[in-house]
This record gives sequence, C-alpha cells and structure tokens, in this order.
Amino acid sequence: MLQGDERLDYLLAEDLRIIQSPSVFSFSLDAVLLSRFVQVPIQKGQLVDLCSGNGVIPLLLSTRTKGTIIGIEIQERLFDMAVRSIEYNKLSHQLQMIHGDIKEIPKQIGYAKYDVVTCNPPYFPTTSQEEINRNEHLAIARHEIMCTLEDVIRVSSQLLKQGGKAAFVHRPGRLMDILTLMRSYRLEPKRIQFVYPKSGKEANTLLIEGIKDGSPDLKILPPFIVYDEHNEYTQEAKQLLYGDKV
Repeated sequence: MLQGDERLDYLLAEDLRIIQSPSVFSFSLDAVLLSRFVQVPIQKGQLVDLCSGNGVIPLLLSTRTKGTIIGIEIQERLFDMAVRSIEYNKLSHQLQMIHGDIKEIPKQIGYAKYDVVTCNPPYFPTTSQEEINRNEHLAIARHEIMCTLEDVIRVSSQLLKQGGKAAFVHRPGRLMDILTLMRSYRLEPKRIQFVYPKSGKEANTLLIEGIKDGSPDLKILPPFIVYDEHNEYTQEAKQLLYGDKV
C-alpha cells in the first residue's frame, strides 16, 4: 500500500490515517484550520475541495458532515496518495478524488450545484524555473504555477449554488486581493479569522468564508493563537489537532 518514502500518519482528532511523503507533500496546520473553520451541512450536501493535495481536507471534513465530498488534485502522485488514503479509511462511499485541472472542473462536474467549496491554494506568485526543477511537487503546491488565486475564486463561484459557501486559507498579505476577487465573482465575504503564531506576533495565516450572492455583513472572528509563551500549543490548537486526546 505504501510506496517509496511514504508513511502512514495519524489525524489524531479525527481518528483517521493519511498517506504522506516528505519528498512530495505533507499537509500543514493550514489544512486543519480550514477544515474546522468552514461551515458545512451536517446531514447532507455536496462539497468540493480544490487543490486537494493528498486529500487531507476531504478526510478531515468527512468527520463533520454526512454529505458527499469531491477532491480535485492536478498532480497524479498526490491524487494517487489521496485515493489510497480514502480506501484505507473505508470512506469511498462518501469521498471521491478527481485527477484534473481545477480550471476545467466546472465543465466536468457541473455548474452552480454545490453547497460548499474549500481550497488551500498555492500562496506564492510563480517561482523560478530553478526552484521548480528542484522539487516540482512542492513548487506546484506552494506557487501559482498551475492555478492562480483568481482561478481558485472564479472556479469556486462557478461551482457554488446561490447561497453556497466558499472558504479559503491564505496569507494576510493577499487579503485585499482576496476580498476584491471574491466580490468580483459574486462571493460576498462573511467571516474572517486571523491566525497568529504567538500572542504579540503578526498574523501569518488568514481564514475567510464567503456566500455566493450573499448580503454584505462581514464578521471578524476572535484571533486563533497557535503557540503559548512556552512555545507549546495553546489549548485551542491542541483541541484542533488532538481532539479529546489532549
């Protein structure tokens, strides 16, 4: 089941396992934060996760909703890891992975029919060819090589039904770009939460959720702080990562 340098890691709070590879992709706290931040229908619904990587967000969301979840990933190696993780956790009845380019996905799976779209997109503008050559998998995951922020927001809007929710995790430095693009593609920003590495530090992560054709009313949620003054996880971060096992 495992290939090369892959390992089987625990998603502790959810009691799931996930296949990871340090040379290809390992999920970060950002994915966990987004999976907990987004508001999802509990009993039913159709959800899509764009730029899914090794399927971490669909796996995490499966514990919060009984709805169906489709993950989209362009890199074949990551797509394959996600498929095997879904099979290992016996979640094939609820989760589906599609190997493809997010820009083509609305044509493939349908327009304006989904309740929730999530995305942990590449954060950084296109990198140098030298860096891409060094590790193509990581470069594509981190840099806007295969898709831009605008692609992500446009496709999210195309997939969502009216009143559907889109949620993204990104860097605070792109906040104005995100807000501008969301409004231009009919996604009205409704909730924002800033994530801080420690109290007294600048925010380094941004969580944002919008509603397609929603009315203007933006809420700024309380800050999420990852580490305390002893460089240990705060109680809130422990709960996020370990659930009742803290």
